[in-house]
Amino acid sequence: MKILILSNYANGLYLFRKEVLTAFLDMGHEVAVSVPPDDNCGKIKALGCVVISTKFERRGNNPVHDFQLFLKYGKLLKEQKPDIVLTYTIKPNLYGGLACALKRVPYLVNITGLGTAVEKQGVLGKALLCFYRIATKKAACVFFQNEGNQKFMQERGIGRKHSRLLPGSGINLKEHPCSPYPAEKDGIIFLAVLRIMKDKGIEEYLKAAQQIKKEYPFVRFYLAGEYEEESRAVYEPEIEKLSGEGVLNYLGHIDNVPEVMAGSHVIVHPSYHEGLSNVLLEGAACGRPVLASNVSGCRETLKEGVSGLLFAPESTESLVNALKEILRRTESERREMGIQGRKYVEKVFDRKKVIAIYKEEMQKAAH
Repeated sequence: MKILILSNYANGLYLFRKEVLTAFLDMGHEVAVSVPPDDNCGKIKALGCVVISTKFERRGNNPVHDFQLFLKYGKLLKEQKPDIVLTYTIKPNLYGGLACALKRVPYLVNITGLGTAVEKQGVLGKALLCFYRIATKKAACVFFQNEGNQKFMQERGIGRKHSRLLPGSGINLKEHPCSPYPAEKDGIIFLAVLRIMKDKGIEEYLKAAQQIKKEYPFVRFYLAGEYEEESRAVYEPEIEKLSGEGVLNYLGHIDNVPEVMAGSHVIVHPSYHEGLSNVLLEGAACGRPVLASNVSGCRETLKEGVSGLLFAPESTESLVNALKEILRRTESERREMGIQGRKYVEKVFDRKKVIAIYKEEMQKAAH
């Protein structure tokens, strides 16, 4: 069987779904991956997949450019003649899904998060929901990563016919081992790993770091992640300023996330919305307590008060209170929270569960 995968970012596909790709290849299937070209495409090729460069704007809303993407996907289906197609992220879901429906190619759609436009339900959000209804109408299966997203979309006529709930992208428990909790004699390190943009809660994290640092000088705040280009001018000056003042240690983009998490004490994720947070799964797998926004896609990754704490999204005050609450715990209590987090992800989020669901639904769709 020939499987075609449409996605918007090679590195994301590699980091969170390489086991899925490898499983398909091990089953003897031919796997082609369509993604925008960048330096990460080689990682997908090295797995044994055919990589097809498909340029498009991940975040742009130019209707002419987006229509061109739809035409590209239609041409791609004609050339590749896949037996089944998997789509990930908004534009591949919409334009790839529509192209598959028109070409009568079986396809499965992965809704990995709703996005700000959809959640705010303005004019753009309503248009996207309408498009989603059309693009997913003939999908063999619509996958969701959390119950909140599933309920929201199904109430609006999306994914009602056949959908499945996935445990996010799952977690590779071998690549993300439980690491010994570091001694706190030199201070406590809070780590945020996120794309630097407003919706990931960067503003709240920076403000909270400043407040906590004044009251708890032994605490250190680390930040890892890339700037979204439209956000660089907004946040780079402030991050450089706080780094210079010793409030923040900005690590930039990192490829050794497990290693950096292992050197930290608490993982913080102040995102406004998620499909299901890989950062929180990785933090818990590492054996670290996690602080997370109380939103769908984050709250599912922890047991409140046992392996982590929740705080209100878009609220610096609530984040500060959560930081203070975890600091009031003893070192042994924080260590135990991390142990409980590891047990929880082992039980619920093993990536093998994701692969098994994909195999099941693909077999159904191919017949």
